[in-house]
Amino acid sequence: MSVTPDSIDLVRVPWWRSLYFQVLVAILLGGTLGHFYPDVAVALKPLGDGFIKIVKMVIAPVIFLTVAGGIAGMSSLGRLGSTTGKALAYFFVVSSFALVIGLVVANVVRPGEGMNVDPASLDPTAVSGYVGKAEEQTITGFLLSIIPDTFVGALTGGQILPVLFIAVIFGISVASLEGSRNRIVAALHDVSEAFFRMVSMLMKLAPLGAFGAFAFTIGKYGIDSVANLAALILTFYVTSALFIAVVLGAIAQASGFSLWRLLVYLKEEIWLVVGTSSSEAALPSLMKKLEAAGCAKSVVGLVVPTGYSFNLDGTNIYMTLAALFIAQATGVELSLQDELLLLFVAIVSSKGAAGVTGAGFITLAATLAVVPSVPVAGMALILGIDRFMSECRAVTNFIGNAVATIVVARWEGGLDKAILDHTFNHPKT
Repeated sequence: MSVTPDSIDLVRVPWWRSLYFQVLVAILLGGTLGHFYPDVAVALKPLGDGFIKIVKMVIAPVIFLTVAGGIAGMSSLGRLGSTTGKALAYFFVVSSFALVIGLVVANVVRPGEGMNVDPASLDPTAVSGYVGKAEEQTITGFLLSIIPDTFVGALTGGQILPVLFIAVIFGISVASLEGSRNRIVAALHDVSEAFFRMVSMLMKLAPLGAFGAFAFTIGKYGIDSVANLAALILTFYVTSALFIAVVLGAIAQASGFSLWRLLVYLKEEIWLVVGTSSSEAALPSLMKKLEAAGCAKSVVGLVVPTGYSFNLDGTNIYMTLAALFIAQATGVELSLQDELLLLFVAIVSSKGAAGVTGAGFITLAATLAVVPSVPVAGMALILGIDRFMSECRAVTNFIGNAVATIVVARWEGGLDKAILDHTFNHPKT
């Protein structure tokens, strides 16, 4: 069933009842509680963890139903390869550009210069867990992990790419059927509607989850830890903001839509990502909103889940910026060859990162492990503030994937511009 302007929910609600306002208030209350009553705030961690688990519970079926239904309903399966190829090409170019930006900014601003930290004084055990996980990551292992042990296992494993894998295969299988194809497509659509209704119901718990998650962050790590490394945090946030405004803004303008209107349209999801430090918390809602904004179901189903593993702009900016910060703080002078090696390794390692809390830190460990000039133990310098940087990483990743989906949909002729303009000009409050 196609989406029309008349079918888009434009019912306005009072601002104090809107989800984005409730999440924003929850973040402020959580931060206040974490600052003044840290012990109480730390104990609220299960609220944030529980909400993320609830959302992740429906991610696999939502992706499967959206992708399988979209592919099964395609008039030509040739578009499948075209959409995937264009999406991956976009991801590679834009995310690699994000890595370069992080590298350039770190060289210009030099946030770690003057700290004069002796690498021998750092405790390597503080980051040993992240290094261990990073060492387990190999190209072969990553590719094999996409193939699930069983069909049902893909839906219960908690990973996005295996779900995408079986959904594509199932969708192609249904598309090749003669008599029962339309009935199966209709059934997939009906079941997906039920799951999206479930998502809408679960999103009412978002303020509670954001409150618990943000209270824990402030209570556990404290505002003081931010002041110690304020130069790095400020540099990262400003760089990410400029990347969104300038780079993604230019891409959006060239593709015929306003980045600002997109951000307003997705404000509820953006604040949810800020509160939970996880872009996955808003994945189902993002898919639903992009489809409602005129993007074809098949494009949304393919681009959004794939982008959550291969189009992590915020994580990429963070990786090269943090790597050079560690080098500067420990007095390591990197040659141009060292920086190019770092960039190359980061391009490869970043493509397998998942859009969840902590993945950026693990991927940074994987990158530094291959570049011997920068001490991996130096990651201990930024361990205490990583949680504060994860919000910015997650938001930048989220916005980058939203832009990418609309762009690829336009390239593929799968974007209804009239619906997009109508939706952006009449957002719900």
